[in-house]
Amino acid sequence: MPAGSRSALLLGATGLVGRQCLKLLLEGSAYDRIAVIARRDADREHPRLNWVSTDFEHLPRHKELFSGSDVFCCLGTTMAKAGSPEAFRRIDHGYVLAAGRLAAGQGARQFLVVTAAGAAPDSRMLYMRTKGQVEADLSELNLQALHIFQPSMLLGQRAERRPAEAVGVFLARLLRPLFGGPLRKYRPIAAATVAAAMLAQADRQLAGTHIITSQLMEKLAR
Repeated sequence: MPAGSRSALLLGATGLVGRQCLKLLLEGSAYDRIAVIARRDADREHPRLNWVSTDFEHLPRHKELFSGSDVFCCLGTTMAKAGSPEAFRRIDHGYVLAAGRLAAGQGARQFLVVTAAGAAPDSRMLYMRTKGQVEADLSELNLQALHIFQPSMLLGQRAERRPAEAVGVFLARLLRPLFGGPLRKYRPIAAATVAAAMLAQADRQLAGTHIITSQLMEKLAR
């Protein structure tokens, strides 16, 4: 990699946060090369964009894309979309951890990952337990820099319709002013804000492990 150049690798570019990340990466000038690994075919072209369509079971085939990159991992699904607890865990834990291992093994500069507020390895809720466990497992890897983003409920326009979630988002917007003090980290946050915070944190180029709550994301995005 030429001196002074930067490369980004984005996983989960078709999701709520991932779409916003890709938009900001392409609009900005911080990265000379931007790679995307996704299951779907590319829906755009750009001189700095390298879009790789593949199944995430085959992620190691593209390990060279992790080398020296800032890796933005926005992978995630829901129980309803995954279809079973096993399928959900394979994506939200298995694929994310596989990406982390490749990042560590290939010398990625930074690994930035989206989990969730309330993530805990011993949670009774499968979603929060899975997020907490993947955080713990990523922390055990020899990553140069690990940035864990813990947003609360995400606000934004999804590609697919989720009626139950739409109701939750409506209520969350209505009740958002009530999330103050200790509850501030659970206040709903726009996906665009999370994406902006990820890029801002990456620009700081900090080594070590960092936990970024929704409150801190709002400050970084500004």
